[in-house]
Amino acid sequence: MRITALALLAFVLAVAPATARPTAIVSMGDSFISGEGGRWLGNGSEPFGTRSGTDRAAYDCGALGCEYDPARIYGSSEANDCHRSDVAPIVSAPIEVAEKVNLACSGAKARDLWPRDEGGTAHFGEPPEADQLAVVARRDDVRMVVMTVGANDVGFGGLVAECAVDWARSPEGEEATCHRDAEAHIRAALPAATRGLTAALHGVRRTLRAAGYARSDYRLVAMGYASPFPEGRWFRYPEDGWDRLTEGGCPVWNADADWAADRATVDLAEALRSAAAATGAEYLDLTNAFDGHQLCDRRAERVGSGGPSPLRAEWFRRLSFTQGSTRESLHPNAYGQKVMGQCLGLLYERPRGDHACTDTPGEWLAGVHLEGVR
Repeated sequence: MRITALALLAFVLAVAPATARPTAIVSMGDSFISGEGGRWLGNGSEPFGTRSGTDRAAYDCGALGCEYDPARIYGSSEANDCHRSDVAPIVSAPIEVAEKVNLACSGAKARDLWPRDEGGTAHFGEPPEADQLAVVARRDDVRMVVMTVGANDVGFGGLVAECAVDWARSPEGEEATCHRDAEAHIRAALPAATRGLTAALHGVRRTLRAAGYARSDYRLVAMGYASPFPEGRWFRYPEDGWDRLTEGGCPVWNADADWAADRATVDLAEALRSAAAATGAEYLDLTNAFDGHQLCDRRAERVGSGGPSPLRAEWFRRLSFTQGSTRESLHPNAYGQKVMGQCLGLLYERPRGDHACTDTPGEWLAGVHLEGVR
């Protein structure tokens, strides 16, 4: 019996395996996960040139100084201020996939992550992040989605700026601290923020379901924040004088640093963890991931003539009005973002569940480890 060419083609198509899509991991959210601040390797003592080797945007350096191009770090996202760095956590994560897709954008709020048909909004000229995820989900085989958002919903950046103003305008002994009003503000904003976070995670679920994914096909992770400041007792600069501003870039009173480290970060963590629990997502806590390497922490140091070192450097960008963009201030720098990526890599190897990522004093990536969270 003869087999026609058409019948043979039909048989081949029926038994041939479908072309495998490239595997991918995706990040969504705001500046904490987009890579804002990734331009910097610690905080340099020299104000010009390469800034003690810390400014990764510097090039063509000579006797008269350097040229600077932030797009070397942020690529095309420099143009619209999304600031997705080349060392963002999703990029740095040691996870073997074909694609690492960063959809997070500096300044984003929870509503900017919702699908458009659920009220999601465009941000910096880009579609809602869930709609961007839908495109990726159809093109790639998405294995994990990591989300960090909520700080802008409660106004954390503005509150810290007010703390800095209070420090600058009041002398020691007559401290005008911000933490009581700031905590009241965050507490009032948390219920709505938590609802927004929950809706964002539900939006990811619905987006992936519409693209043909079952829940078992991917992992959904809500990742928390870390304070840029240590507790006040760890500051290496005194509260009086101007060193906290001019030398350290950490102009806050000890009491306000305590609030940022022990209360504000915990408030955001509780909101993210609650939203994760409501949507069956995992929660990754970063509260202690930067211990010993936060701004002005005496266990770390400003980078001097010896050049940057992740073992000694601060892992957050200082508050600066003269170097780079002020938007980068108080965000994890290149070292900090690689630590966050290491946390994600460790999580990817673990069974699904809630974990806390912490660092080991005196070590860098090799000292990052996970602990279970009950």
